[in-house]
Amino acid sequence: MKVRTRSSAIIGTLCLVASLALTTASADEPSAPRQAAKVVLTKVATAQNPSVGTAGPGGTVWLAERAGKVRVLGDEGLGAPVIDISGETTTNGERGLLGITFDKEFAHFYISFTNLQGTTTVDEFAVRDGKIQPGTRRTVLTQTQPYANHNGGDIAFGPDGYLYIALGDGGSAGDPHGNGQNLGTLLGKLLRIDPSGGKPYAIPPGNPFVDDPNAKDEIWAYGLRNPWRFSFDAGTGDLLIGDVGQSAWEEIDWAPATSKGGENYGWSQMEGNHPFRGGTEPANHVPPIHEYDRSGPGCSVTGGYVYRGEAIPDLRGQYVFSDYCDGTIRTLQLENGKVTGVSDLGVDGGRVVSFVQAGNGELYVLDLRGSVSRIDPA
Repeated sequence: MKVRTRSSAIIGTLCLVASLALTTASADEPSAPRQAAKVVLTKVATAQNPSVGTAGPGGTVWLAERAGKVRVLGDEGLGAPVIDISGETTTNGERGLLGITFDKEFAHFYISFTNLQGTTTVDEFAVRDGKIQPGTRRTVLTQTQPYANHNGGDIAFGPDGYLYIALGDGGSAGDPHGNGQNLGTLLGKLLRIDPSGGKPYAIPPGNPFVDDPNAKDEIWAYGLRNPWRFSFDAGTGDLLIGDVGQSAWEEIDWAPATSKGGENYGWSQMEGNHPFRGGTEPANHVPPIHEYDRSGPGCSVTGGYVYRGEAIPDLRGQYVFSDYCDGTIRTLQLENGKVTGVSDLGVDGGRVVSFVQAGNGELYVLDLRGSVSRIDPA
């Protein structure tokens, strides 16, 4: 899971003080939050430690439970499991079923989980008529993990049709193996692969390090600590990453849809805009578009989505995010990759572990304690 190492339990005794605003530190951002839209959270289901979700075929929403089950959200709540790998994963540390996604045609379904040995595993299933075909399961990618935290796990297809995979730096604390800046490992990176182009996958020809003999061809971006949740703006194609910090700063990173990849987000030389433990800022460091310190209740950013739904016009085009330790749902107003406003939606999502964007652009909030809620107009 995403909680930093010093918080040993996923469900801990973290104080939720939703009425306090998170402190921002970027000079070009307003210091005071403003109201973005009037919203409420409508509870639509209860799950067992919901961890992640994705839009499914036919306007459905598919949700994963951390212990290994995938269910489809319907009018009556969550249905019976369509996938159950609970015997293949463990919830020790920050492990479990951490990512799910469909390809653009809803022809294949992908899961990202840590197996019983702790290895990050991305598997693929064929989908026919909206149903999983269990006999088609195959493993696309694996990555051994030295520790039981910072396993990353989020996966999503980009506007380019390729599969992006977020991997943390391998865990422990302080990036002891220097993985964040090491292009010779997949750890601490955002990967881009083509699972349909080869077995087990192909490397997209435009990946930024394919001509570097000292770098992994799969790498799209690097310098990440624990990119727990990332997303693509359905309106612009821009990439946004919520990268969980070490002990002082939480950050949201950005890249334009026109990016050719290769962004260095700084870890572990940098934590947000700040040198980490005497580190030196890399010459190619791409600073976060937003950061906040831990002087308030927040301690573990949960990246979300740019809202592109129709139900809440005042929210459209704003990036919705939260913090696992705080629960307050906030937004960033963005213009060409610059933050022009920070807002507090005035609702508390609890232990917000993930957001889900439905096919119609509406957003759901997952509370690790069980609640599945939709963001609705007040």
